[in-house]
Amino acid sequence: MKVNKKGALGLGALIAGSMLLLAGCASGTPAEESKPSSSGELTVWVDSERVDALKGAAESYTEKTGVKVNLVGKDNNTIKDDFIQQVPTGKGPDITMGAHDWLGELSTNGVVAPIELGDSADDYLPVALQASTYDGTVYMLPYAVENIAVLRNADIIPEPATSFDDMIAKGKAAGLKQPFVVEQGAEGNPYHLYPFQTAFGAPVFGTDASGSYDATDLQLGNEGGFAFADWLAAQGAAGTMNTDIDGQIAKDKFLAGESAFWLTGPWNVGAAVDGGINVAIDPIPSPTGEAAQPFAGVKGFFVSAESKNKVAANDFLVNYLGTEDVQLELFKAGNILPALTAAADTAASDPIIAGFQAVGADAVPMPAIPAMGSVWQYWGVAEAAIINGADPKATWQKLTDDVSAAIK
Repeated sequence: MKVNKKGALGLGALIAGSMLLLAGCASGTPAEESKPSSSGELTVWVDSERVDALKGAAESYTEKTGVKVNLVGKDNNTIKDDFIQQVPTGKGPDITMGAHDWLGELSTNGVVAPIELGDSADDYLPVALQASTYDGTVYMLPYAVENIAVLRNADIIPEPATSFDDMIAKGKAAGLKQPFVVEQGAEGNPYHLYPFQTAFGAPVFGTDASGSYDATDLQLGNEGGFAFADWLAAQGAAGTMNTDIDGQIAKDKFLAGESAFWLTGPWNVGAAVDGGINVAIDPIPSPTGEAAQPFAGVKGFFVSAESKNKVAANDFLVNYLGTEDVQLELFKAGNILPALTAAADTAASDPIIAGFQAVGADAVPMPAIPAMGSVWQYWGVAEAAIINGADPKATWQKLTDDVSAAIK
């Protein structure tokens, strides 16, 4: 496998000569039952579906440095809570796989250590690096970036839409009663509607000088937010947005050819292709002419704040998992755009991946700050109410007031 030899050889020598200082987590027993020891080992918690993708990197690292890497498959539904609970007790791994939007909770609980990317920082997609940074410090080695885009049935609509209105017009000209579908449901789904909100200049939060989200700068209720609310009400009245359409109904309509445009993520592409749809991936058509910016979800690896082997952990992440071949192995395991630019460009030889990459160039990281929890609590319900006919200005004002009060 390829490695970043400049960092790997130097740090390998440091590790070999300083094993007592770099004592790692014991393995041989489940990580949950073991405590860190002076064995010079790294324990890495990994989503069970991606263990095989990392075996080559683990073996290569051990061969190069003498530090054994133990990969422990974990349930993705419990890995975060297990990490938060075990790290303060001295148990758990040196490294865990996770998602960038865990960062606020992990940082608040003091369970993650900073990562030194060095010169390799510029090798990552900008949105991946931004998402891996919290309060100006990098805490995650990113390996994948995920965002939504428009899936278009190219047999029904041969060309992309130039705007939101053009999308609806094209679909109706093709004889479709519901040209466009997006997952909503009774409680709304603001994640899927966020690109349209950003097109009105209404992000959830502003950012500080370091580019990090600022919980004290709530932008949800700015002038653009109210303009978005008015637009959303108009879509509800026209039937373009409908809370009766949940994820399954949206999929069914697209697969049946009843809708030609579906705003969703890469996780649904397989079903569309298997269903015989000639799928094209398009930019999200803006209702305003400004860029419609979806959220980006970034996946990566964190170093435990209690790891006794932080130098080795950082070296393994940056110089082994942060290489093109390893990121492409992870891509094969999950079919999600790699975070490393070179790997992303290679993966984008597939036009589907290239489509999501192009849309992701406008994406913004989902806020990882703890205050975001207060937004999710009220956001979708307010949007659903507006779609269903509630007064947009009064409803959006209440949303803003509720979120502000909750944050304070």
